[in-house]
Amino acid sequence: MSFCWTTIQVKDMKESLEFYENIVGLKVKQKIEISPEVEIAFLGEGETQVELIHDKENSDVEYDEKISLGFKVDSLDEKIKFIKGKNLEVHSGPFQPNPSTSFFFVQDPNGLKIQFVEEI
Repeated sequence: MSFCWTTIQVKDMKESLEFYENIVGLKVKQKIEISPEVEIAFLGEGETQVELIHDKENSDVEYDEKISLGFKVDSLDEKIKFIKGKNLEVHSGPFQPNPSTSFFFVQDPNGLKIQFVEEI
């Protein structure tokens, strides 16, 4: 068995695509319009894939504070500079729970926590 993707219900497809493409760094693989009300986009490759679903009739999206998605980065310091340069806030961190891992969180446009992790 292998992991396929994580599905995220989004409030606004355009805003979410911009975030996941430009901030996280995932490339759009496919966009599908299921109906005039529902659109889907797949981003990423390999085991790092995200599915965004926007239902125009049900755009009320809430995420539990305890849920997050983690993405590996080469340099935490560079990613923090990049995030701040895009006028986004660091939600929390950086944290270093052990000598080999450091991370911080931002929130996507839907309120989902996104974790950027550097393996030291």
